Amino acid sequence: MLASLTIKNVVLIDHLTINFKGGLCALTGETGAGKSILLDSLGLALGARSDAGLVRYGTDQAVVNACFDLPLNHPVKDVLEDQGIAFDQTLILRRSVSKDGRSKAFINDQSVSINLLKNVGASLVEIHGQFDTQNLLNPSQHILMLDDYADHHKDLEKLKTFWKSWKDNEKNLTLLREKMDKARSDEEYLRTSLEDLDALSPEAGEEGKLSKLKNKLMRRDQIFENLKVAENGLVEIEALSSDVWKSLEKIGEEGTEATSAMDRVNVEIQEVVTALQNLSQDIENSEYSLEEIDDRLFALRGQARKHSCSVDELLQKRNEIAEALNAIEDEDNALADLISRVSKDKNKFFEQAQKISKTRIKVAGKLCKLVMGELVPLKLEKARFEILVEELSEDQWNICGIDKVQFLVATNPGADAGALNKVASGGELARLMLALKVVLAEVGSAESLVFDEVDSGVGGATAAAVGERLVKLADHKQILVVTHSPQVAAMAQNHLVVMKSGNDEVKTNILQLETLLDR
Repeated sequence: MLASLTIKNVVLIDHLTINFKGGLCALTGETGAGKSILLDSLGLALGARSDAGLVRYGTDQAVVNACFDLPLNHPVKDVLEDQGIAFDQTLILRRSVSKDGRSKAFINDQSVSINLLKNVGASLVEIHGQFDTQNLLNPSQHILMLDDYADHHKDLEKLKTFWKSWKDNEKNLTLLREKMDKARSDEEYLRTSLEDLDALSPEAGEEGKLSKLKNKLMRRDQIFENLKVAENGLVEIEALSSDVWKSLEKIGEEGTEATSAMDRVNVEIQEVVTALQNLSQDIENSEYSLEEIDDRLFALRGQARKHSCSVDELLQKRNEIAEALNAIEDEDNALADLISRVSKDKNKFFEQAQKISKTRIKVAGKLCKLVMGELVPLKLEKARFEILVEELSEDQWNICGIDKVQFLVATNPGADAGALNKVASGGELARLMLALKVVLAEVGSAESLVFDEVDSGVGGATAAAVGERLVKLADHKQILVVTHSPQVAAMAQNHLVVMKSGNDEVKTNILQLETLLDR
């Protein structure tokens, strides 16, 4: 529950700390005393839109702290843990607004985004006023309110799981079909490309080999001429070598070392002769002519340009194209599998949604009766509250199921029930909302509810009935009510009086009722 609210430099408040208790607490005071400032301050701490106009004149910054005492199992714990914020039953929401309009938010002294502060605040406090009935007027919220009362959250979680699986697989199916359509349009191109590459049969490193051979062939005549000169020189060397060897042999043992060296020279000379012969044969017996080499290189490089790769990558490109064609054939099986999974997921979702829909229809009837019972003492006995649960067309199904839920009301006998904002007045809406809150008191995570002049425009027995409803609601929640009605104020266990004082400098103060009476 809300334990305390500390306000500094907000409009007429310089510094004020209000301590709250459980049960029903009434805030009363003359018009203009500052009750709305208190609600604006609380709203600020809960993440409401900031306004530089809230900063007290002559000061640089307005600051509001809202302190809460919460059970350890409160749903907000999981949200805070995800953000790395410590939680030990005490939670402090702090908001500051500078005079230039800049705003900062903190939870337990840790800086947070305004969105996080707003989400956390919404789970702690609900503020309702005569014209602040957005949830009641927003049809998209009606299904959530009905589901809260039905308390079939486990079934809803299963429904969400089925929905997510269905939609994820539907998305994958769409992507696969798009991919296959593109592949089909490219299939003829791929097959032709594969045939061309297979006919070409590129080899790894082929371009380099052909380029070297081409250079040799282009220099053939020069090479042959130089080979002839080299061969003639070798003939002379071999003749001289023979003479040298014969002379050394005549020397005898004394020339053994020189003879061995000469043997090695002869071996080297023979190796040179063999190398020259091989080179001559390579050129003479080349697999390709110069023209054929040029044609081959042209074909290889043309395919490389076509596939935006190097000649050495053509073999890899050929394998990739073959894999793409195989994938087209395999994707037929993948497509059939995905279509089957989408169908199964859709059936699971629909079966679960039907189960939930039946629960909603059943619970809607019960909720209507209970709300109608609460409307009688609130002087809305002629009103008729209805909950319409309709099945949506398939294209409108959503994560909440197959239902459209709408709260309707007829305020005059015999009239057709219509949308709340078109049928009910502001005062009627406030009382209708109160009736709903009484019935829905045990659901929802917010431990504290604030009602701003929910009794506006009513008096006598109706005002007393409003007070009784608030007391009943206070059995389950902490209730703060801003009221001008003595019938409502008289039923509060706690009573705070908002007062304005001062002549030169007007300030707003809060007094406990017993403190005021002691004076």
